Amino acid sequence: MSDTNQYDYIVIGAGSAGCVIANRLSANPDCKVLLLEAGGKDRNPLFRLPMLMGKLFQSGIYNWHYHTEAEPGLNGRSLYWPRGKVLGGSSTINGMIYVRGNRHDYDRWAQMGLPGWSYDDVLPDFQKSEAHIQRDDDFHNQTGELTVCRARGKNALYDVFIEAGSQAGYPQNDDFNGREQEGFGRYDFNIRDGKRWSTASAFLKPVMDRDNLTIETGALTQRIIVENGRATGVEFSQEGRSRRVDAASEVILSAGTVNSPQLLLLSGIGPADELATHDIKVVHDLPGVGKNLQDHVDCVMSWECTQPVTLFNDLRADKLAWSLVEGMAFGRGTVTTFPYEAGAFIRSRDDLEAPDIQLHFMPAMEKTANLHFPNPFKRNRAIEADHGFTLRVGPVNPESRGEITLRSGDPTDAPLIQANYLQSESDLRTMFDGIRITRDVIGQKAFDPYRGKELAPGPDVETEADMTKWLRASAMTTFHPVGTCKMGTDPRAVVDGQLKVHGIEGLRVADASIMPVISSGNTNAPAIMIGEKAAQFIQTGDT
Repeated sequence: MSDTNQYDYIVIGAGSAGCVIANRLSANPDCKVLLLEAGGKDRNPLFRLPMLMGKLFQSGIYNWHYHTEAEPGLNGRSLYWPRGKVLGGSSTINGMIYVRGNRHDYDRWAQMGLPGWSYDDVLPDFQKSEAHIQRDDDFHNQTGELTVCRARGKNALYDVFIEAGSQAGYPQNDDFNGREQEGFGRYDFNIRDGKRWSTASAFLKPVMDRDNLTIETGALTQRIIVENGRATGVEFSQEGRSRRVDAASEVILSAGTVNSPQLLLLSGIGPADELATHDIKVVHDLPGVGKNLQDHVDCVMSWECTQPVTLFNDLRADKLAWSLVEGMAFGRGTVTTFPYEAGAFIRSRDDLEAPDIQLHFMPAMEKTANLHFPNPFKRNRAIEADHGFTLRVGPVNPESRGEITLRSGDPTDAPLIQANYLQSESDLRTMFDGIRITRDVIGQKAFDPYRGKELAPGPDVETEADMTKWLRASAMTTFHPVGTCKMGTDPRAVVDGQLKVHGIEGLRVADASIMPVISSGNTNAPAIMIGEKAAQFIQTGDT
């Protein structure tokens, strides 16, 4: 080992939570903070334009480019799992939708024996980060670092979708992060002046000149060093060299739902029998590491649109070039929006306490939104071949559970990801309900001028047997994995209510992996809140 240095705090992972923690801890000039990121800097200008998210998701340069193992519930298909490998982590490549989750999510955490995690407890932590451009009320704040704004798209089909929801008997909701989550409305986004506002933009760039904050990119953590039951440092590789750094106070693991359990396992913290299969010395037998994996599964429903009013024309190659220039120079235009701007949280049954289904609506076909550039010179094709609208439909509280395990003891080997999508019969039934409800909404009068043929799953897919067959062949991930370093007090818990790893001093996990139960909706905002909580625990001595 060489280049040994000592810091008060070492934060592993500059993602949605890690950037917050590095910012908050380094605000104390007496604390020396090191932030390690395996990826590079977020200098690519394509990061800034929201509509280009689909291209970033497919690129292997800025993400880990993971894939699940063959999924038994999905006909043995392996699903692609993009995870951010860059400053800002997944907040640098995601869809920028800002959803905190439902009040009942956090109250449930508290009821599981985790005081301090109820909705009323976490709301101030959401608000602390937030700098909402338009909203300023009991649920929002305008003075934080994380810019949040209302949806900016002007396509008329968004309002058609919301009106159809009302006609189907559901409430309209102007703010999914306000008093109630239920209803049809438009999402809020982490977009500032037409540009993506990642956690790197919000929390790192303004403080990079702090003398007590060191940020190392291209730094792949190999293991956490534990001596006499305490985390004392980290080994990482950078530019072909192995380095060791020491932590006088704490190591905070914020590497995400995939990499946080992987690093614990590589460090000898996890199920003893699994570690033995890879000849890793057991530092602490902790059976829950990598277990409790949860993710939002969904399906993509689509219809032809009988009028040329979708995003297809806006994303034609001849218009897109100017839109890119306009977006970069002036922060306006189609490329400064995200196509899934409207959505809904709905209950499949009246007796449910909270919504169990989420919808994302896009006035375009998937191929158009992924910027498979339409050809403006191709003629003699029906309108419906290009113009359509899409809904992603899925349960917000899936019961299926998976796990993440090591492929080998080599830190450069991707871990094994087994999500077990649609393993639970309850998840399937919620999907059935979601499909039926979505068809009912699209069948409302508001869509009469626009509704063409149902393309997916298609009108012939009607029985539960047909829907099951279609779902197993086509269901997808919504890219919201959580839960692999579960917070709790039970035998499968990995961290306690202050995010300290059970049985190891000086080590915490702070990212979406600590969620005992997945939040209802997109998970980036909750990950940022978890970063705020972790920093608060450290700064106040867990009081």
